[in-house]
Amino acid sequence: MKRRDFLACSAGAAAACLGLPAGAVELGPVTHLPIPRFVSLRGHKGYARRGPSLTQRIDWVFTREGMPLRITGEFDHWRRVEDKDGLGGWMHYTLISGVRTVIVTKPMVILRALPDNKAPITAKAEQNVIARLHAARHDWCRISADGDGGWVEKTAVWGVGKTETFG
Repeated sequence: MKRRDFLACSAGAAAACLGLPAGAVELGPVTHLPIPRFVSLRGHKGYARRGPSLTQRIDWVFTREGMPLRITGEFDHWRRVEDKDGLGGWMHYTLISGVRTVIVTKPMVILRALPDNKAPITAKAEQNVIARLHAARHDWCRISADGDGGWVEKTAVWGVGKTETFG
C-alpha cells in the first residue's frame, strides 16, 4: 500500500486498510503510519544512536544496503529501528527507505514459481541474502535478488509481518 493510500484511511480504519484485525495498529505520532512497520537501510552505512539526536552516542552501525529494519518508535525526524536480532537504536529518517526488503533467515531456501510447495523451483537463496519484497500472502512472500525471484515461505524470511498481506 502506498503512503498516500494509507493516509486516506482514518486512524480508526487503519487496521482494516492494512488487512489487520481492528485495534491491531498503533499509528506513529509523526508520520501517522503504523508502528511497528518495516523499512530498509537507504545507503551503505547507517548509524543507530542511543537517543534521537546527533549528539547521542552511536550504539550500532548498519553496513548492508537494503537491510530490512523494523521501526518501533518515532520522534521528530528520528525513527527507532531494530534489525532481526533486535539490535539498533535511533536513526535519522533520511537514512531509511520505504522500499521493502527481507533477509533470508534459514540456511537455504527454495523459491517457487507460485505460492505452493508443489510449484516449480525458480531459484535458491542462502541465509542472510537480502531480497526485495514484492508481495506478501498469508504464508508466502514474492521476493527477488540479483535477477532471480519467486515465492518463498514467510517463515524463511524476516522483514514482513506475520499477518501482513499486500501486492
